[in-house]
Amino acid sequence: MATAAATPCFASGAPLQAASLLGTSSPRANHHHQRHLTNQSASTAPSRRKVSLVLSSSALFGSFALPLFVPASPSKSASPEFFELPNSGGVRVLDLRIGSGEVPSIGDEVAVHYYGRLAAKQGWRFDSTYNHKDSTGDSVPFVFKLGSGNVISGIQAAVKSMKVGGIRRVIIPPSQGYQSTSQEPIPPNFFDRQRLFTTIFNPTRLANGEGSTLGTLIFDVELVNLRHQ
Repeated sequence: MATAAATPCFASGAPLQAASLLGTSSPRANHHHQRHLTNQSASTAPSRRKVSLVLSSSALFGSFALPLFVPASPSKSASPEFFELPNSGGVRVLDLRIGSGEVPSIGDEVAVHYYGRLAAKQGWRFDSTYNHKDSTGDSVPFVFKLGSGNVISGIQAAVKSMKVGGIRRVIIPPSQGYQSTSQEPIPPNFFDRQRLFTTIFNPTRLANGEGSTLGTLIFDVELVNLRHQ
């Protein structure tokens, strides 16, 4: 089971904008709801600092560095290891910060920030909500209804047991990831979207039995806010 070791590499400022694992790179909900939830949480959003974490998971990916953002004082109750979520189809999570807010229920509208990476491309980052800007230049979170069928199952499984303010790293197996090119979150950049889906749904490699590795996803997810429906 993979473990995380913190390296003292702090820098003040906004959430991580740094390079992805071994490569670099850069869905949509109702705009009114996005702005509402973003504004609602602006006054209470916790300050963050970047820290470089190194995760060693030879069974899944070998060893490589996974930079991400975590709070300056990580929660003492955060799990030091990945664990599998019950009844999730194999979704594994590592809690980097335990939130202090509410836990969402099925049917609630939730707002999350995320970094999405593809394990088959050495952790290539295919999307980040911190690059999704509104007209004022603020980052716009991904908003969706928990339990809706248009969002990949692995993200829903991870979010439904988080508390608002929590940050969680999620390893999503192919069976709980993208089953079609219409499932969200969808990278807004055409080239990122094309690279993502041509890798996951590559017919030749699928025919060669590589499906169990092609679609494995790694998401760093922060539950920003929720609204009961």
